[in-house]
Amino acid sequence: MAFGWKRRMDSKDETEVEATDVDGNEAADGNAAADADAAPDAVSELEGRILALEAERDEALANGQRAMADYQNLRRRTQSDIDAAARRARGEVLGEALTVLDYLDMALATECTTEEGKNLQIGVSMTRGQLAALLERFKVKEIPATTVFDASKHQAFATVETSDHPPGSIVETFRKGWMYGDQVLRYAQVRVAAGPQVAQAAPGTAGEAEVEGVDDTSGERIGD
Repeated sequence: MAFGWKRRMDSKDETEVEATDVDGNEAADGNAAADADAAPDAVSELEGRILALEAERDEALANGQRAMADYQNLRRRTQSDIDAAARRARGEVLGEALTVLDYLDMALATECTTEEGKNLQIGVSMTRGQLAALLERFKVKEIPATTVFDASKHQAFATVETSDHPPGSIVETFRKGWMYGDQVLRYAQVRVAAGPQVAQAAPGTAGEAEVEGVDDTSGERIGD
């Protein structure tokens, strides 16, 4: 009797174990299906995050490149302004030096008869040479003398009627011109030739037509 009851109990336990295994397998299958359904969503979310990070990276790189370009442009503009200001300042100083050079040339043009004056003239000549060398070192050169008038280098200080020179040509240079590199530091002041006036009216025509029929005293036409 006892043995039979034990077998029935064992049979019952096996049945419960089998039922438990079946339930566990079903639950595992359900979890696997849920995981399989959730996997595409996780991948899509990850891909979206990657795309967002790549977009942020590209924007940061673009902003950095724009900032670098703006900095380079600002640096070039600043350097250009500094160079232009320095060039203007040098031009002003060199222009004043040209005035000193003119005075030295006038001093050397003065005739000296005494020994003391000749010695002084030698000193002036040496000073003039040093100043000329300084100007040449700064690429300041005299505008070559020519008879062809060039408005970009010459300034017409006066005109003279003459038939010895073609109209518009340079007759005389009053003041030397100078170039600072490729720019004019001081225009050459020149006298330009002009053709002689030949406008002569035929006798008996000019003036008579204006006077005819006009009262000289009143200005009114006779007969009105």
